[in-house]
Amino acid sequence: MSDLTKGEKTIHDPVHGGIRVDGFFLEILNRHEMQRLRGVRQLGLANLVFPGANHSRFEHCLGAYHLAGEMAHSISLSQEDSLAVRAAGLLHDICHAPFSHTLESIMEEATGQDHMELARNLVFGRIKTCRDRDAELFSGEDTIAEILDANGVDPRIVCDLIAYPETTSYESSLNSFLGGRDDHIPSKDYIHQIIHGPVDCDQMDYLMRDAHYTGVVMGQIDTERLLSTMRVVNDRICISRGGAPAAEGLMVSRSLMYTSVYFHPTVRIINRMITKAVLASDLDLRDIYLWDDSDLSQMLFGCGGDSARLMSLLQNRMFYKKAAIVTGNELDDSVADLLISHSSPRARSELERLVAEKAGVDESEVCIEIPPPSNFKSTLKIGKTDVSIVNEVGKVRSLTKTSSIAKALQARDSFGWSLVVACPERHREAVSVAASRLFRI
Repeated sequence: MSDLTKGEKTIHDPVHGGIRVDGFFLEILNRHEMQRLRGVRQLGLANLVFPGANHSRFEHCLGAYHLAGEMAHSISLSQEDSLAVRAAGLLHDICHAPFSHTLESIMEEATGQDHMELARNLVFGRIKTCRDRDAELFSGEDTIAEILDANGVDPRIVCDLIAYPETTSYESSLNSFLGGRDDHIPSKDYIHQIIHGPVDCDQMDYLMRDAHYTGVVMGQIDTERLLSTMRVVNDRICISRGGAPAAEGLMVSRSLMYTSVYFHPTVRIINRMITKAVLASDLDLRDIYLWDDSDLSQMLFGCGGDSARLMSLLQNRMFYKKAAIVTGNELDDSVADLLISHSSPRARSELERLVAEKAGVDESEVCIEIPPPSNFKSTLKIGKTDVSIVNEVGKVRSLTKTSSIAKALQARDSFGWSLVVACPERHREAVSVAASRLFRI
């Protein structure tokens, strides 16, 4: 079994207060793989819009670890399961790219793996765990998997908790569960839902933490009420009826934070400028999961050309201005299909080239941002937007079936826009005309 007597620290966190870290968790927290996350901003360069948003992925992972432990206690997990889920909360973002989600697609293209699969391979030491410059410092160290295993925690289970469930099986199982069938097969999937579910430690922490640091008040969540009303029914984490208002509050918070912060048009323009700087470089990105924001910024400046110019503009808060913005569903179906087919970061460069040619400007001076393809198709993500509510006699219903607020939020367009085209101020008129012609707006 795990030895939790090896030491203990209480870390003062501005969101959760004192967070107790003990035993081997303290050893993992101090690992170089975790310490890199201090240099990866949680919201990328959103601090150019929200000046206080300088918090890091390290803080978020610490918060997720704390909430995973609180959730495990609330639903009375065994010590073995509690240790595994706390480890997953701590390690779930260990391979996020510099500037966080901004470069996720580019990292996946360069490495052939998403950040969760990279995390699995990093934990087991199957890939490099540090920058070349630090190799001598960490040679001969045990892997994180070996630390977990030595403390009675199966690293395979931890990595399986970090990975997302298969969407089809998850939603099919959820729909069957909400439909009242009794022939479910016990799977302990509720443990996985602590990391990835309608009410999970990851989501609760980033909403609260991002709201705190951006100053946007919509991210406040009644975590105490949610934790005290959590139940496990047929392998699902549910909220008792008395916690329904807190669950509604979580859904409201999530929807409004996406509109106000994560999908803020200027934040998205900044993200696209970073992406263009990386795409314009000749960097070998196979080790990007080992870099922090500063590493990548210095490399891009060193590349010269468009990469350095774009980074200089961002460093001096001279980002591109909106030349065209289309709200709601104002695009016709054929244009929507065009945007969907060019949704990847590299494919979107083709659309930017077409606009630039029509406007008579350089391609590097046009940025195009669009929502994920699912937004155009009004696809509902049940696993992240719905919450199961259980009443006093054990009957479970979806919150969207009993709450008009929840139902409206599930269908709400969290973007508020379908297309943003941006460029330097001096080219706004030409780019606006070119975009209008190309996208028939």
